[in-house]
Formats: sequence, structure tokens, C-alpha cells
Amino acid sequence: MTFNTAESVTLKIWDRASLHETLDSAVSDLSSRHNTTTCRIAVHCSGPNTFTLSVRGDEPALAL
Repeated sequence: MTFNTAESVTLKIWDRASLHETLDSAVSDLSSRHNTTTCRIAVHCSGPNTFTLSVRGDEPALAL
């Protein structure tokens, strides 16, 4: 199950074996759609087996 909005994607992932692969793919897809780096994509566990990925706003850059 997938829900899309302009700035976020919500995924219901049932297969635990493919959890990391599915999330990595979704992060890459969302970052390319918004022409940004993958580190600007936030991943939240929003329920059982449910993850919401969103493009972070214009927060100041992290200091290295």
C-alpha cells in the first residue's frame, strides 16, 4: 500500500526481509523526484509496518 503527496510517501511494508531494500529504493526515488540528496529525506515509522518518507524543509545545514 502506498500513499503519495507532493512532499511525502507512506509505505506499508509487510515483507521484513525486504524492509531495508524497499526503504532505500523509496528514499532514492523521492530524492530524485525532488532533485535533492538522500540525506534530506526523513523516514518515520508511522505505525506497524508503516513508514512515511518526506522531504525535509529548509533547515540549516548540519555542521561537519
